[in-house]
Amino acid sequence: MSVRAASPALAAALLFGASTPLAKLLVGDTPPLLLAGLLYLGSGIGLGLVLLLRVAVGGAEVRKAMTLPRHERPWLIGAIFFGGMLGPALLMWGLTQTSGATASLLLNVEGVMTAVIAWVVFKENADRNVVLGMLAIVAGGVLLSWEPGGTAVSTGALLVVAACLCWGIDNNLTRKVSTNDATFIACCKGLLAGLCNTALALALGGDLPSLGTVSASMAVGFLGYGLSLTLFVVGLRTLGTARTGAYFSVAPLFGVVISFAIWREAPAPAFWCAAALMILGIWLHLRERHEHEHTHLPMEHNHRHVHDEHHQHEHAHAVKDGKAHSHSHRHEVLTHRHPHYPDIHHRHVH
Repeated sequence: MSVRAASPALAAALLFGASTPLAKLLVGDTPPLLLAGLLYLGSGIGLGLVLLLRVAVGGAEVRKAMTLPRHERPWLIGAIFFGGMLGPALLMWGLTQTSGATASLLLNVEGVMTAVIAWVVFKENADRNVVLGMLAIVAGGVLLSWEPGGTAVSTGALLVVAACLCWGIDNNLTRKVSTNDATFIACCKGLLAGLCNTALALALGGDLPSLGTVSASMAVGFLGYGLSLTLFVVGLRTLGTARTGAYFSVAPLFGVVISFAIWREAPAPAFWCAAALMILGIWLHLRERHEHEHTHLPMEHNHRHVHDEHHQHEHAHAVKDGKAHSHSHRHEVLTHRHPHYPDIHHRHVH
């Protein structure tokens, strides 16, 4: 896998990983559901401003791209419910009962949940390295979730794992709309999830924190949820769901480094064992190479692209070679062999 193809997912991982220990700082006296709402409101409002700026510069062509086909809307609604409402609320609740470093590393389980759902429900192909990598990540997650010296699983860890399950469902549903404008998709999720969570938290008796805390929460949400989700959607488009989830599993490692820098806490031996297992899992994912002869069936869709081996079509007006552009285009039957992943053009049966 080229660095260019992997960079959106890795950048998304960096931003999201940094948001977890920062959110831990903000939890304080703010109810978890309210904090989740503020994080997503920051995401939606920030991306909304970005979209307005793009419309001001690009005009009608940009506005046209910010639409969602009617048959894809249920997928987005489901993604918003699981990933924008349930997931963040469970994570914020879990952060009140576990350390920032442990929560950050445990978020690797999201990649496992994402991949399992992609393989079992949506029939995405699974190579040996990917499966072995996921097993290593699961082992690390189990090790982290067990209370040191105790006989029960940590409640805080279980809440973080439940959030990962919600985001795994969210990632697979978002894949269904990933050919659309990534910023528009992320903005819709942020605004709707943020408004619902904030309104529900206030209705349950929560009080808004200080203006400084609100501003900080929304800033963290814009970077760690808004920009991160936008880049994640781009990754889904180019790598497929399981592979994007695998690269995104780097996120907790970024979070751990930041967490240790903030709290100066000494990790237990089990923590390093879990970290080693998760790093092994990520390394196995990065080593994967998938290549075979495959056939592309006729297909028509709209996304940003350049003229390459998969995009050889005519235009009413000349388009400069190598220039990215967006329009509705049709793919004819094509059989060839090359390294590939289950992106929007390689979702075939194995």
